[in-house]
Amino acid sequence: MCVKGIFFLCGLAVSGVLRVSGIRIYTSGDVEAVNGTDIRLKCTFDSSSNINPNTIIVSWSFRPLKPGREESVFHYQQKPYPPQEGIFRKRIIWAGDVMGQDASIIIREVKFTYNGTYTCQVKNPPDVHGSVGEIRLRVVTTASFSELLLLAFAIGGGITVVVLLLIIIVSCRRCKRKRQRREGEVEAPRKERKDPTVCHPMRAIHLYLSQTSIEIDSSDGMISEASTKDPSSESDGASSDDDDDDDEGDDSD
Repeated sequence: MCVKGIFFLCGLAVSGVLRVSGIRIYTSGDVEAVNGTDIRLKCTFDSSSNINPNTIIVSWSFRPLKPGREESVFHYQQKPYPPQEGIFRKRIIWAGDVMGQDASIIIREVKFTYNGTYTCQVKNPPDVHGSVGEIRLRVVTTASFSELLLLAFAIGGGITVVVLLLIIIVSCRRCKRKRQRREGEVEAPRKERKDPTVCHPMRAIHLYLSQTSIEIDSSDGMISEASTKDPSSESDGASSDDDDDDDEGDDSD
């Protein structure tokens, strides 16, 4: 009879009639906060069932470091229900999104009395089984050296990225300007260089070379004055003398 019962349960499990599901919770583990500041307690979940915003339940509880009773911190069911009494009254803000599988909360202006363990539990019927998530909060006077170092690295890294981006932008602009100048020099027509010694044809001065002749008188060996007559005028004079000679011959006849 027992063997038959075992086989029956196995058959139901294989057929899917009997299904045991478990919800998985993910938290940030140990966190540290400076006294008087706000801290976000991160809690996300993963469910094998479809999320129904009308039935999903989120519960947060607190257990102090010193011996004491566990206290309810926050409750969500269709809408957030912050605590109405206790040390967390008016100090809890809902920062989650059930459809985004986020069940985080924010504690405002933490105190040293908030040191302890915070438990996050999510139920998404029929997925109601599974482990809970725990976060251990430690409230300190000032930030630890490791956090300051991380903050300095974050700020320095951000400044470095901004400087690199500016250098890249400036370099790209310079390269673009040089490329435009080179393209302009190639496309621009080259102007011919003029010789300053060449005159314009309209301004040219025409020079004439006159012939200078020297006459020597053979009778007395005296040199007569130089003649600067134009050859053309001499030819005209010679022709006129010939005409005179011809006229005299005619008269003699």
